[in-house]
Amino acid sequence: MSTITSPTKSHQPPEVAVPPLENGDRLSRIEFERRYLAMPGVKKAELIEGIVYMPSPVSYERHGSPHAKVLGWLIVYKAETPGVGVATDATVRLDLDNEPQPDALLLIDPKRGGQTRRSSDDYIEGAPELVVEVSSSTASIDRNQKLQAYRRNGVREYIIWRVRDRQIDWFALQDGEFVALAPDEQGVYRSRIFPGLALDSPAMLADDVAKVLETLRQAMAGPEHQRFVEKLAN
Repeated sequence: MSTITSPTKSHQPPEVAVPPLENGDRLSRIEFERRYLAMPGVKKAELIEGIVYMPSPVSYERHGSPHAKVLGWLIVYKAETPGVGVATDATVRLDLDNEPQPDALLLIDPKRGGQTRRSSDDYIEGAPELVVEVSSSTASIDRNQKLQAYRRNGVREYIIWRVRDRQIDWFALQDGEFVALAPDEQGVYRSRIFPGLALDSPAMLADDVAKVLETLRQAMAGPEHQRFVEKLAN
């Protein structure tokens, strides 16, 4: 009588190492995610139009500090607007060639009419209503490849803070194209999608956070914001 023996380790096929992500790789979104998940030490990598981008270390004045101010501004809005969500560096599955991690985003809860959805593994799928990128070394990417990817997938508003240029751009989706919004005479931008979301750009650029939040609170005290809150509640 013959016996069947279990295969020894030497008879098993060798494990194939997952290749690392490299800046400039051209990958599908599935392969990008496979390599990204195999590199837990990497905190940020993006797939934009099928190309991998891995940013350099984050500096204080050119990214870390502006990023924090943008996030604080959005969190104050969220605190007074039940039914919206805010996130920083969250992976967004836009389409088969694009998986960015926006510096900040604001979205409407899908259960209350928002256009994103949450995947079973807790990623955002689809286009957030508003995306913000703090742009220094990535200015060219943010104003070109990312802008086109966000436009094509239906991001409704896109803000770019060009730190080196001391400029904030706010784009709104109109007839399938991004058009640049103009601030009012005081330099205040106002969202078309999120009533009451106002940004005092001169104050933000001057590091006057108190004035930025004062302008925001004044805008949220208006009737348009109250009607929006009531709409989300219903």
